[in-house]
Amino acid sequence: MKVEQTKDNKVRYTFDVTPEEFEHGLDHAFEHVVKDVELKGFRKGKVPRNIYETKFGVETLYEDALNHVLHHKYHEAQEHPDYEIVGQPDIDVDVKSIKRGETFSVSIVAEVKPEVTLGAYKGVEIKKIDATVTDEDVAAEIKKQVSQSGQLEPKDGVIELGDTAIFDFEGFLEGVPFEGGKAENHSLEIGSNQFIPGFEEQMVGMKSGEEKDINVKFPEQYQAENLAGKEVVFKIKLHEVKAKVESELNDEFVQSLKKEGITTVEQFREATKKELEEKRQADADNQMTNELLTKVIDGANVEIPQVMIDEEIKQAKANVEQQAKQYGLEMDMFLSMSGVTPEQFEVQIAEESKKRVQTTLVIEAIAKAEGLSATEAEVNEKYEELAKRYNMPVEEVKKYLPANILTSDVVLNKAYKFVIDSAVKV
Repeated sequence: MKVEQTKDNKVRYTFDVTPEEFEHGLDHAFEHVVKDVELKGFRKGKVPRNIYETKFGVETLYEDALNHVLHHKYHEAQEHPDYEIVGQPDIDVDVKSIKRGETFSVSIVAEVKPEVTLGAYKGVEIKKIDATVTDEDVAAEIKKQVSQSGQLEPKDGVIELGDTAIFDFEGFLEGVPFEGGKAENHSLEIGSNQFIPGFEEQMVGMKSGEEKDINVKFPEQYQAENLAGKEVVFKIKLHEVKAKVESELNDEFVQSLKKEGITTVEQFREATKKELEEKRQADADNQMTNELLTKVIDGANVEIPQVMIDEEIKQAKANVEQQAKQYGLEMDMFLSMSGVTPEQFEVQIAEESKKRVQTTLVIEAIAKAEGLSATEAEVNEKYEELAKRYNMPVEEVKKYLPANILTSDVVLNKAYKFVIDSAVKV
């Protein structure tokens, strides 16, 4: 096998195919093709080789034979220690030029993982983020928890922002009710922005028993195309108004939270402070890590093959589609509920996919530069961890995840840790 690096992260692998190798391919091709061949005097699939070649010509087997040979040759190319093939290769051979009994050459041109020129990744300086928690922070968090635990109680007055309304509604487009625009005894917190812009604001000031027409316009990017950008009228009847009555902060309230070992207000304050400190420190660490990795990755130089980005985009889209399916939603509806248009989704997922590929390539290069590796024990530990997480036998996990994937995962995590541990906080 002759290996030649061309341009744009492409490598040409040239092989000689001997007469013996090609004959083996012809044997395989005939066994595959003859199954469907019918000739007078022979049962289907039982035509002798010499009769087949006389009737149809041995050349009809060349393409299948070549594919069989190339399957094995491509495996040789994949095993080359200096290059890792990505994407589907191009085959350079003229089937018509092949002469049975003579050696001929075949070339496979494939994109390979690019070389990465690393920038600074050891001892990189990052700005330390203050994760201090003040008494005011603790008081605000406690106030939020007390407020969230409040109970809804009937209210005699008019609707105000923050109140919950129980009402019937029906929507009309040009005087005709539209599908999905009707509900009874619907509960809505006014000001939560769950409805179309302008709807909730027009309910402010209403009283129980009151009826009202609400005029709104659907957003231009609304998921239901027949309603997008259209002005509609919702006829509503308000049944009840409820206001949230906040709980009082005392030992009884704390005990109602049923937090283990926490029964007094003072214990609640201490526990809340500890939780805030842990969360704030974790957030600070994550932010510093992200800034550090951005520096390291942006400081490296790598030309990413488009095929790697396309494959990542394909996988990312499949993941999002699976999420939508789990919620029983079509993709357009799922994106709309996420506040993203299909066009924005395409741009966003392309950018994120490119960044993920770039990050992986750079971290892999760091692992290689530092000679990082994974032991068999570390890989087995990873299998055990996954088996426990998904409540599956280890052997079952191994069927879905080959050892080389987990080995790569362990090595990448070591490289991440190496970069983070060597960073200098200033």
